Amino acid sequence: MKTNKALPILFLVMFLVYVGFGIIIPVLPFYAEKIGATPTQLGMLMAVYSLMQLLFSPMWGRISDRIGRKPVMMVGIAGLAISFFLMAISHKLWMLFVARIIGGVLSSANMPTTQAYVADITTPENRGKGMGVIGAAIGLGFVFGPAIGGIFSKNSLSLPFYIAGVSSVITLVLVFFLLRESSTEEIRREHTGKRPSILEAFHGSRSFLFLLQLFTSLSLSGLETTFAYFAAKRAGMDATHMGYIFMIMGLAGAFVQGGLMGMLTKKFGEGAVIQGGILVSAIGFALILLVNSFSTAAIYLTIFGIGNGVIRPSISSILTKSSSGGHGSATGFLSSFDSLGRIIGPPLGGALFSITIGLPYISGAIISILTLILYRIYQSKVKLKVAA
Repeated sequence: MKTNKALPILFLVMFLVYVGFGIIIPVLPFYAEKIGATPTQLGMLMAVYSLMQLLFSPMWGRISDRIGRKPVMMVGIAGLAISFFLMAISHKLWMLFVARIIGGVLSSANMPTTQAYVADITTPENRGKGMGVIGAAIGLGFVFGPAIGGIFSKNSLSLPFYIAGVSSVITLVLVFFLLRESSTEEIRREHTGKRPSILEAFHGSRSFLFLLQLFTSLSLSGLETTFAYFAAKRAGMDATHMGYIFMIMGLAGAFVQGGLMGMLTKKFGEGAVIQGGILVSAIGFALILLVNSFSTAAIYLTIFGIGNGVIRPSISSILTKSSSGGHGSATGFLSSFDSLGRIIGPPLGGALFSITIGLPYISGAIISILTLILYRIYQSKVKLKVAA
């Protein structure tokens, strides 16, 4: 399938996936709290979803190398639909945990397979732009998703979950009818029977890319878990306000990723974009400590979101360019490390928040600086390898 035809379809698919995902973000903390969850239990609820993604993302990436991207994407989207409907009918905390576990196992197929699809259909020169398109779709999903969730939560906290489930079903139908397979039979035969170990991620300089994603997602997930409580205490905001804030942040991120990502990576390279994104993220974390109103929350979180949003597409681009194995296996491992950060981040963020409400964002800024140092080490190792 040609790039100019596949990318718009893939953009639409991922936009709808993340509309569904975004719908529940501003609602889930209040929904879980209504059922009786504490901030620490909410962190565990977030973490168990990521645990399943940690365990199963590499598997789905490997399967997509062997049988194709489209069927695996359909499994992932169907898993989202099932988990949303299960959450909608949950009236006990254990039911929410079951729904999150099922969703985590199946939906872990989505991101690595989508990124592998983009790597299949783009040239190395346009890889950053292609990954940016996916990032933009995710960003726009967060423009509309959280706003929809916040608005409809006024009527019922369970209604947004039903809407997210319906959105996922519509997306599944679109994938079935519109999206063609990107991998060839020759490529699929080449990867049949291969079972790469997760230990392979630590071979060579590529290990730094996985660790880079780990630290980025760790700090981000700590923010996502605690910011609703932080904003409520500092500025008296509720689920509706949170929906609008995530909408603004998503719009800014989508503009940068969809409109500027290709230009930035072509002119400066993925490495410069990663380092710039990390610095902006660190500044955003520091500014969040100064939130005292809806306006300041929207501005500071948007600054953070712009910086954080360009990091993963750039890492994915570098990784798939340097990968000697299948694109699905490489992006599967990347998603696994992203999930590991999301396992550690929520309970850590909740625990830090319990100590003092600004601590998750202070630690986020510190982790961002450490991440920048980590990338500089990776860069020096790559230069030494090229020189050798």
